[in-house]
Order: sequence, then structure tokens, then C-alpha cells
Amino acid sequence: MSQNPIIDTHTHLCDPTFDTDRAEVLERAQKIGITKIISVSENSVDARKNLELAQQFPIFKPAAGLFPTNLDLNSAQELIDFIRDTKDKWIAIGEVGLDFWAVQDEKDREIQKEIFGQFVDLAIKLKLPLNVHSRSASRQVIELLLKKGARKVQLHAFDGRASSAAPAVEAGYYFSVPPSTARSAQKQKLFKQIPLANMLVETDSPMLGAVPNERNEPANILISIDEIARIKQLPADIIRQVVYENTLKLYSKKILE
Repeated sequence: MSQNPIIDTHTHLCDPTFDTDRAEVLERAQKIGITKIISVSENSVDARKNLELAQQFPIFKPAAGLFPTNLDLNSAQELIDFIRDTKDKWIAIGEVGLDFWAVQDEKDREIQKEIFGQFVDLAIKLKLPLNVHSRSASRQVIELLLKKGARKVQLHAFDGRASSAAPAVEAGYYFSVPPSTARSAQKQKLFKQIPLANMLVETDSPMLGAVPNERNEPANILISIDEIARIKQLPADIIRQVVYENTLKLYSKKILE
């Protein structure tokens, strides 16, 4: 029986660090069985670059979002308008969310919540999944998503406890596992509690590799799969099959196009 393909559900492959060898990085990804890679954006420049790269590389699936440290309401509105105008080109809205580690002023956090809320509304209206950042704000992110009625949600590199994650699990949200789980006691403890039915895999390339401060790339997603297999005490082939099926449930067959 042939192995299931792998889909890397969260990367920043539009990042300039890949500008000199992106084709080689993608070739290495394909050699280990990756068939699609979601590249999120942090701003409108990234979003446009993702669209260009998707034209160049069939493996690319572009997402558009505003990273939560950007508190400019005008920038948010401009990007929302751009996404609306190009709505058929996107696989997801992301990376969007809250970051209470980087943003600690209460007034700024309120602006952050407002912007995140606008992108959640947009995703619901366009029937697109949300690819969500929630550093040091796991509870607040889940509360906002549930309040807005979001159903198609990926929580990337979740840093909260299993108790914080429980309402999201119940709502059918997905949690993506990065290679850095291999060196994170928090993530190992969390993913032991998260059902396999709620798991995806990601690399967050060029960040969140198994080795600190080393450029990460999609081929390292095998580390994520092996780490889930170790935590769940199941064969890696089973993990690969289940997370692939989970990815199709969240992103639909559109991700295979």
C-alpha cells in the first residue's frame, strides 16, 4: 500500500530567506511525499507574493492574512478588500489571530481583537478556513472564534494548556504540530491530550524547527509526524494517513486542485 501524501498546513515560504533556493527547498519537500504546502502571509506584500508563487509552483497553496502585531486598521481594511477582490484564489485566511506576548498594552490588545474579528467575519463570509496564531492568548482566541461562530479553524503552534484547548477540540477545530514539538515539553504534553482526529502537521518554515535558530523547511515535517507517532504510540504511517484525512476535512478538495 502506498503512503498517503503529506500536506504542510502552515509555512512562510514567501519569506525572503527562501528567495535564493526556493525551488530546491520545494524539490526536497516533494521527495519526502509533500504534495501541497500552504504559505500564509503576514501582510499585503506577502499575500501578493504568495499569489505569484502559486502561479510559479503548483505545490503552493496561498493564504492571506495580517500578522497580529500589525495594529494598523487601515492596513487591515486594505488587505480585507484585496482578499475580497481575489476571493477565489485563496485556500485560507491566515496568518491572523492574537499575540499577547508581543502586544501587552490593553488598548493595543483591543485593536488587535478588532482586527482579528474582522478577519474571522471575512473568513466566515467567504467560507474559507482560518489559519490562526494565538501566542499567549489561547483562551481569548478560542473565545472570540466561538463567539463569532467560526467552524473551519486551524490553531497553529498552539502554546496553551490542554484545558484551554478543550472548547476548541469540542468545536472540531484542528491543531497543527510543528517540528519544534521535539524540543518543547509544553507541546508534547498538549498533543498527548489532543485527539489525533483534531491534528494536522505544519513546519512554520522558516521558524519552529527542531533545532533552535536553524532555518526550517517543509521537508522537516517528517519530524512532526514522527513526534506525533512517539507521543501517541502509533505507527508513523497511521499518523500520516489520519492527518492527511484531517487536512482534507478542513480544507476540502480545493487543496488538491
